[in-house]
Amino acid sequence: MSRTEKEKMLNNERYLNTDPELASDRKKNRKLVNQFNEVAKENPEASAAIIKQIFANTGEQIDIQPDFRCDYGYTVSVGENFFANYGCVFIDVGKITIGDNCMFGPGTHIYSVNHPLDPVERNQNYEFPKPVTIGDNVWIGGDAVIVPGVTIGNNVTIAAGAVVTKSFGDNVVIGGNPARVIKHI
Repeated sequence: MSRTEKEKMLNNERYLNTDPELASDRKKNRKLVNQFNEVAKENPEASAAIIKQIFANTGEQIDIQPDFRCDYGYTVSVGENFFANYGCVFIDVGKITIGDNCMFGPGTHIYSVNHPLDPVERNQNYEFPKPVTIGDNVWIGGDAVIVPGVTIGNNVTIAAGAVVTKSFGDNVVIGGNPARVIKHI
């Protein structure tokens, strides 16, 4: 039996991003995200309820400042006591899993999808998901970027402006482009 492009995407396999079902999912999610951003400007409590509709899983305490953006939402899970400051973007084709007690500075970007290097394949609109996992007690400084396939351990601090291109274990401060260990905690 042939699988849908959405099933391929959710299984971290190469898929076509022009698939009508996925386009419909993105459109539906964009409406919810726009609603969230408008409500969040006036009523943070009500906006948290909207985010809980968008994301696959959340803790009870969640605080995301507008403007926030994500593609699908149903591939994102955040733990308890999550905070994201203004202007965060989750390109959430692959799963994005975030632990408890995490804080994201303004402009934090997480990307969980890659495009083929081959221009012919790329021009045919193929993509491939690469999940991003962030542990507990992680603090990410403003304008940091986390690229596809990265895992961040527990008790990690990521410096502002860092570009995280590889995985890091627990109890470190990382920064730079590409990010490297600056200090062990």
